[in-house]
Amino acid sequence: MKVTVVGAGAVGASCAEYIAIKDFASEVVILDIKEGFAEGKAMDLMQTASLNSFDTKITGSTNDYSKTAGSDVCVITSGIPRKPGMTREELIGINAGIVKMVSASLIKHSPDTIIIVVSNPMDTMTYLVHKTTGLPKERIIGMGGALDSARFKYRLAEALGAPISDVDGMVIGGHSDKGMVPLIGKAVRNSVVVSEFLSEERMEQVVQDTKVGGATLTGLLGTSAWYAPGAAVSAMVQAIACDTKKIFPCSALLAGEFGLSDLAIGVPCVLGANGIEKIVEISLTDAEKAKLAESAEGVKKTNGLLEL
Repeated sequence: MKVTVVGAGAVGASCAEYIAIKDFASEVVILDIKEGFAEGKAMDLMQTASLNSFDTKITGSTNDYSKTAGSDVCVITSGIPRKPGMTREELIGINAGIVKMVSASLIKHSPDTIIIVVSNPMDTMTYLVHKTTGLPKERIIGMGGALDSARFKYRLAEALGAPISDVDGMVIGGHSDKGMVPLIGKAVRNSVVVSEFLSEERMEQVVQDTKVGGATLTGLLGTSAWYAPGAAVSAMVQAIACDTKKIFPCSALLAGEFGLSDLAIGVPCVLGANGIEKIVEISLTDAEKAKLAESAEGVKKTNGLLEL
């Protein structure tokens, strides 16, 4: 299993680190446009191998896509990160050109690869890769829902005073502060719905805190977060590499599922060796359907800013 991560910044380096530490890949290639940067990150990470007990080979490359040849999975993190007060949508002008170039370069050397898109605005960048590469739709996956759901579970555990291993929940919809749809009605603590433990007011607070999870961290850090995004990507890559058939909410291109078409948005997906092996059309309440439809309109509006 060979994995390429494009972008050696904080998110890309975290992706590479978590993938390597889990020791399911034979090789991870980190690529960046900054001279020597990816090579330095790769060397630094390789010097942790004996300490963290992994055998994955990590190599770095300055803009040489031939080094990525034969990659089973490629992760695109490249582009500018958010700064405080900036929305994900405001990144579209710069990041669209970068993502388009990167995806074409990756496919040239790895035509059978599966692409995971992390760059923001993530749903629109995923849609862009669908529209410009010609890859089968199951092999293009947006990361956002896996990260949003991890943040949701963090907030749920916090509200419940429970260990996070006791909590499960899912976020669907667009990967944006307004577009996320945390499914609070389906969230559980060890199979018991959280409404058994939390008031309506506290559950609404969990939902709102989840939706601004990224913005909260950007305000505190001065840039986008990186640990949780890296962990979310590594979990998805592991599901593909090990063919686990695990369900993640991912940004997938829809063709009628949930009543939506011609957009990529977060929905429950079974991930395996072929990428998105199935979109799971879970039942939604009328309120959840309305929120998902509203989120879809927001994603389509952002997609309209693309120059396809």
